[in-house]
Amino acid sequence: MKQGIEFIKFNPTQNMTILVETNDPIGEYKHIAEKIMSYDSVYAEQVGFIEKPLNRQAAAHLEMAGGEFCGNACMALAALIASEKGLRPTELMEIVLEVSGTDNLVMCQVERTLDEFHCQVTMPLPKQIEQKIVKYDGSEMNLIIVRYQEFIHIVIEVDDFNKIVREKAQSLAKLLGVTLGTNLIGILLYKSNTSELAPLIFVPDLDSMIWERGCGSGTASLGAYLAWKNKKEIVAKIKQPGGTIQVIATCEEEKLTSLKIEGSVSIVARGKAFIDV
Repeated sequence: MKQGIEFIKFNPTQNMTILVETNDPIGEYKHIAEKIMSYDSVYAEQVGFIEKPLNRQAAAHLEMAGGEFCGNACMALAALIASEKGLRPTELMEIVLEVSGTDNLVMCQVERTLDEFHCQVTMPLPKQIEQKIVKYDGSEMNLIIVRYQEFIHIVIEVDDFNKIVREKAQSLAKLLGVTLGTNLIGILLYKSNTSELAPLIFVPDLDSMIWERGCGSGTASLGAYLAWKNKKEIVAKIKQPGGTIQVIATCEEEKLTSLKIEGSVSIVARGKAFIDV
């Protein structure tokens, strides 16, 4: 038996994102996400669900399939709301969202261009940033651990994004997913000399591991680390396989006080997907 699922597909820095308009119970989200994001369906890197917010200040609630927080999905939903409200080219609109993975409301600023939306999102601040040298797979690794309420990002500075480095990152993500019991593990490979990022995102609940072409939350964590490391405000354009995302991180008296990302989003498809139930 097939079920029709209303969806909108977005392109935030080629981190292809599906948002689902559904009245299905949250217990069905994992199944719907696994089906609709697969290669033989609509195909994307992640899926979020649009719900009514509990807080009256918010325009909508975004629930990611794995309960994680996602900056690019926030941009996508903000762009959708701005489009539906009739935002015209060169105009600005501020949109407040409730989002899974954080207790704080998320502020989004959207500006429309001719064929896409430029979005700025105020990101959750990490609970802790720390540096650790650990022994793993026969060698020492210098890890920057960026901890959030319900997910963890690991920044690893590397000289190259070669196969060996990527395979080690994948096995580390799997190990941490089993041992830490968190909603999301991100392994962020960073080449500091060229400001390039290769983000690996693992969502244990979905058993989804993807080398993303553009990661908003990972860009924010990298900016947070750079501000923490240099003890000053950082404004950086981080190059990724799908394009560039800008991060603005403010550090005052050795404490991170503000974290924002900016990027572009386009709406690429809208319709109904039919999945097995």
